[in-house]
Amino acid sequence: MQAVVASGHEKVSEAACEIMKNGGNAFDAVAAAGFASVVAEPLLTSLGGGGFLLSRLHSGKSVLYDFFVDTPGLGNPSSETDPHFIPITVHFPGSDQIFNVGYGSIAVPGVLRGLLDVHTKQGRLPLKEILAPALQYARHGVHFNRTQAYILHLLQPIMNLSAPGRQLFSPHGEMLREGDHFSNKDLANFLETLPGDGYKEFYQGEIAHRITKDMQQHEGILTRRDLAAYRVVERQPLSIKYRNHTVLTNPWPSFGGTMLAFALRWLERSMIGDIKYGSKQHLRGLITLMQELFERREDGDLLREGSFDDDFSGNVEKIRKAFGGTTHISVLDRDGNAASLTCSNGEGSGYIVPETGVMLNNMMGEDDLHPDGFHADPPGKRIASMMSPSMILQDGNVRFVMGSGGSKRIWTALLHVICNILDFKMSLNEAVFAPRLHWDGHHVQIEPGYDADIIAAIGDTFSVNSWQVKDVYFGGVHAVANDGQGAGDKRRDGAVASC
Repeated sequence: MQAVVASGHEKVSEAACEIMKNGGNAFDAVAAAGFASVVAEPLLTSLGGGGFLLSRLHSGKSVLYDFFVDTPGLGNPSSETDPHFIPITVHFPGSDQIFNVGYGSIAVPGVLRGLLDVHTKQGRLPLKEILAPALQYARHGVHFNRTQAYILHLLQPIMNLSAPGRQLFSPHGEMLREGDHFSNKDLANFLETLPGDGYKEFYQGEIAHRITKDMQQHEGILTRRDLAAYRVVERQPLSIKYRNHTVLTNPWPSFGGTMLAFALRWLERSMIGDIKYGSKQHLRGLITLMQELFERREDGDLLREGSFDDDFSGNVEKIRKAFGGTTHISVLDRDGNAASLTCSNGEGSGYIVPETGVMLNNMMGEDDLHPDGFHADPPGKRIASMMSPSMILQDGNVRFVMGSGGSKRIWTALLHVICNILDFKMSLNEAVFAPRLHWDGHHVQIEPGYDADIIAAIGDTFSVNSWQVKDVYFGGVHAVANDGQGAGDKRRDGAVASC
C-alpha cells in the first residue's frame, strides 16, 4: 500500500510525507502535519483552537480523539463586568456578518494538547522529528496561498486588532497577499520548547500564568484552572452502515457527525437505483433531505426519532450561520493505519499569547456554538462542533479517509462526496471536484456545473441562488484512498502528496 496525504496546503502534505518516509506511521505524520498547518494555514487553524482526530489502526481499533474547546470560567469570582467582546463586521461577497472577538471570546484551547496526546499514544518517532517541519516553516517562512490570502482579506479587522497580529499579517503596513512570505519566529521558538516540557508550560506553567494575567486585566473569562483542567476525551466513533460499507465519523456531541449519520441513514432506506447523477430527481432528493434535516434541527428534535445508542441521545439545538475557519488533513500509511484530523480556530480572537506566536480562538463569540446565548453554559463543558473527520470502510478495511472545513456545510460537503463515490461510482477526484449544493434554510445555494435546465426546473419549487464559481463556502474536502489516490479540494487550494 502506498502512503498518501491530502491537506489544505502543499507544505502541510509535504510535512506528513517527510515523516512517513523517515519511518513514521500515520499518526506521526498527521501530528507533524497538524503542527505544520498552524504555520501554513494560520487563518484556519491554531494551537490555540480546537479539533478532532479520528484514528484507525490496521488492526481494526478505532478511536475519536476529541480536543475541541471547553467553556471557560472555572474559579472565576462572580462579577458584574461583561466579558470583553468586540463585534467585528466581516464583509463577505454576498453579505456582511458580525463576529465577536476579544478576550471574552476565548474558550479553553485544545489543539496543542490534542496533537501531543495523539502522538504520545499512537506515534513512534521522537517529538523533535515530528516538530521539525513546522519549526522550519515558522522560522524560515512559507508562501501565502490563494485561500489564505482570500480569508485574510475577509478577516483583516480581526488579524489587525493587536500589534503582534499586525506584525504577522501586515508586516510592512499592508496585509499579506497571495505569494507573499509568511513566517512566525515566536512560534518557532515556542515549538522548540515542546520536546522538553510538552504542553505543561502552556497549560500549567509560566505561559498559563501569563495568559491568566492578561485575561484578568482585560475582562477575559479563561482562567488558570481552566487550562490546568483541560483533557483530551477519547470517544467511540459513530458508525453507520451505507451501501455495503461502514462510515465512521464524529459522535455526539458533534453536530456535524450526527447530521451526516442521519442523512446517510435516510438515504440508505431510499433506493437511488437508476437515478442519474445531476438529474432533477437527484437534486430534488438531496434538497428535500437537507431541508428535512434543517427543519428538524431547527425544531430541536432531530435525535428524538433516532436509533443510536444512549451515548448519542439528546437534542440538537438551533445552529445559526457562522463562517468557521477550519482545515482538514487525511493520512493513510503503508501499513493501513489511517488518520483524519479536522481543526479550527474560529475566526481567531485577535489575542496572541506573548512570546509564543499562538493566537487563541474566539469560540465563545460564535453564536452558532451557543444557541442558548453567550456564556450561558457552565465552565468546563465541552462545546459541540460541526467538524466531522470521517472514514469509509469495506469488510473492515479503510477505503477512504476524508473530512472538510466549512462550518454548517461540512456535513453536506461530505454527504456529496460519499454519495458520489458509493452511489454514482465516481473516482475520488471526480467525487471531490463535482459541484455541490446546500440548503441554508431559505435558499438552495448551488455551484456551477449542473445542467442549466435542471437548475431552472428546481427553481420552480425551491428558491435557488446560483454561484458563478466554486467557492470555499461549499467546504474543502481533502481525502485519500487505499489505492494511493488522493484529492485536495481545489476550493481551498488542497494538496496531495504520495510517499
